[in-house]
Amino acid sequence: MNDSKKLAQVSLMVLLILGCLLVLYPFLVAILFAGVLCVTLWPAYRWLHRLLRGKDTLSALAMTALLIVMIVAPTVLLSYNLGEAAHLAVSSLAPRVQEIIAGTPPAWLHKLPWGEQLADYWRQLTENHDALMNLLQQAQEPIRKVAMASIGLVSNGILQLLLVIFIGFFLFRDGMQLAEHLRRAARRLGGDLGEEMLMLARGTVNGVMIGIVGTALAQAVVAFIGFVVAGVPGALLLGMGTFLLSMIPVGPPLIWGGAAFWLYSQGETGWAIGMVVYGLAVISSVDNFVKPILISRTASLPILLIALGVFGGILAFGFIGIFLGPPLLALGHTLFLRWVRQPEAVG
Repeated sequence: MNDSKKLAQVSLMVLLILGCLLVLYPFLVAILFAGVLCVTLWPAYRWLHRLLRGKDTLSALAMTALLIVMIVAPTVLLSYNLGEAAHLAVSSLAPRVQEIIAGTPPAWLHKLPWGEQLADYWRQLTENHDALMNLLQQAQEPIRKVAMASIGLVSNGILQLLLVIFIGFFLFRDGMQLAEHLRRAARRLGGDLGEEMLMLARGTVNGVMIGIVGTALAQAVVAFIGFVVAGVPGALLLGMGTFLLSMIPVGPPLIWGGAAFWLYSQGETGWAIGMVVYGLAVISSVDNFVKPILISRTASLPILLIALGVFGGILAFGFIGIFLGPPLLALGHTLFLRWVRQPEAVG
């Protein structure tokens, strides 16, 4: 009878845990990202806490307000300016579409492989307005879908950031108690090794954040210099965009590629080619060298495992995997070294 009672208690506990996980699952990424931000920015929060004379709620409010100013506001500003730039691009393309409808094939088309065949097809389209309008309508629908998907993605990202900061308020406010609970839980589960892994996870998260933010800053600086030298308007705003987009894979090419296209549209073919070369060789290459070095200097993990953790984490968990992959590999690395270094049992 006693065994049946214990089995029932364990079953109820498992069901309760599963129920909690199901409830929290839609917010799991936001909770994890908020935890990463809180762990990384905890020294800044403690400074604010001392400045505000130990008032937990006021300090957490001040910290979340700073996060909104530092993260959400630049993202909204960048999204607005990118929308304006897209509108201007569409407006500038409209006259060219009219030229296509009423004009003759451009001279450069004849220089391409099969240029004469393309020029003949061009003439047929311009002569047959119904076929041309049908082609333009077919091209319009995918462009509209991409634009709507981009707007939805940006809006969802901003909402996710606001949710992360909202959760972060409570993590900052109750951070001391949460940290103590985690420490006790780690000690009960793993003893000294549990506490060591908890500290290792904290150090690795800090290292990954320093590597990501430091790399983003480096890419933004070199991109800003390139935009200024090439004479691209809005160099500061484009640098901010490079900083934000460098935290996702293939983000910076969206910025410097757009700048190269603008230079080409202005007739600056040489500067456009130079921007592409500079973007590939300098701006995007910073990520391959600076990030592993910065992370490995602040986290006790080899550069190879750092790189595998970042890319594997992205593939497994999405964007938040940048922060989860290296800590998981760090914990596995520590457990493996502990197991290898244990003296063999004498049998």
